Amino acid sequence: MVACHLLKWVHFQQDTQGHDVDLHYFRDTDGREVDFVISDRGKPLIAIECKWSDSKVDKNLRYWKSRFPNCEAWQLSATGTKDFRAPLKIRDFVL
Repeated sequence: MVACHLLKWVHFQQDTQGHDVDLHYFRDTDGREVDFVISDRGKPLIAIECKWSDSKVDKNLRYWKSRFPNCEAWQLSATGTKDFRAPLKIRDFVL
């Protein structure tokens, strides 16, 4: 469901605003992965990690944020109750 909404938003931005945005999946050679990365003109704009329930901010998302400090980072929770901003300015919220 999240993937469909993100892809729809990316297509909307491309079609109506002319933005050069794309939706990606990130995985490096050490196996660290982030579910979704939205890029604008090839530069990461937003990194999104999806979780079923409340949990600590994912270590891979923290790694991503340390590598790309100007990129927004969100952790989505389907059944959680938290809505906060973690120390590294990672947004953790409920769908």
